[in-house]
Amino acid sequence: MSQTEISAFDARPRIKVGLIGAEIQASKSPALHEREAAFHGFDYSHELIDLAVHNCGAEALPLILREVEDKGFAGVNITFPVKQAVIEHLTDLSPEARSLGAVNTVVLRDGKRMGHNTDWYGFHESFRLNFSDVPRRCALLLGAGGAGSAVAHAALTLGVETLLVHDVERARADALAARLNTEFGAGRAVVASDIPKAMFMADGLIHATPTGMAKHPGLPLDGDLLLPRHWIADIVYMPLVTPLLARAREVGCRVLDGGGMVVYQAVGALRLFAGIEADPARMRSHFTTLIG
Repeated sequence: MSQTEISAFDARPRIKVGLIGAEIQASKSPALHEREAAFHGFDYSHELIDLAVHNCGAEALPLILREVEDKGFAGVNITFPVKQAVIEHLTDLSPEARSLGAVNTVVLRDGKRMGHNTDWYGFHESFRLNFSDVPRRCALLLGAGGAGSAVAHAALTLGVETLLVHDVERARADALAARLNTEFGAGRAVVASDIPKAMFMADGLIHATPTGMAKHPGLPLDGDLLLPRHWIADIVYMPLVTPLLARAREVGCRVLDGGGMVVYQAVGALRLFAGIEADPARMRSHFTTLIG
């Protein structure tokens, strides 16, 4: 590399961001962000801040946020299990994050902490591009946490007429359904306690719990409830083919993996952190390589 090339390389805009969550050492987000940013001429670093490694939880968020601000971070991505807990430590929220009650992207600028949510956009675009023709009369959502809130918002925006919401913590399901009905209209979201009955009624299933990940093995529901007429969308992406999707494929269901959501939420985050208009196709190709 010539001296001129070295000078040009060193002059690239530098951006530091991070990812806060638990058990995130295998996350593909840093590599996904860094490579796409490099295509746009940025010296971009994405640091993992793993709560499990530091043996802490949501109580450490104030200290972590102060530390990344002191280091000059442009922002942080937020993942399980603190997408909702982080809100009380932020200056303001975007309309989407306020509506969803969950944050996955925090922009740090001018002494302020602005919370955003690009998860809903990630799921919305992945579903829109891959499931454009599936029936949307009724769908069952498993999981009413931060991710579940985002995909619920996307599902109703995409035209799901009735969303049945189930969570092992009934209060979370109640709260999410109430919020959705306020925003989208009475009756659009209904709490479901009986999963077999809900699957009988539903055209499709949206899975938004950690079940299927290495630390949370297994199926989120009885596999016998899956029928060929169902479509199945899973937001878990490690592994890309979860036990749920593997079973669904055996049955003959149409399936949507979590990779598309990861890519499109990263597209949204890069736009917020660096003003980058990312190339989703290139990022999906890179993501496929990372997953191996």
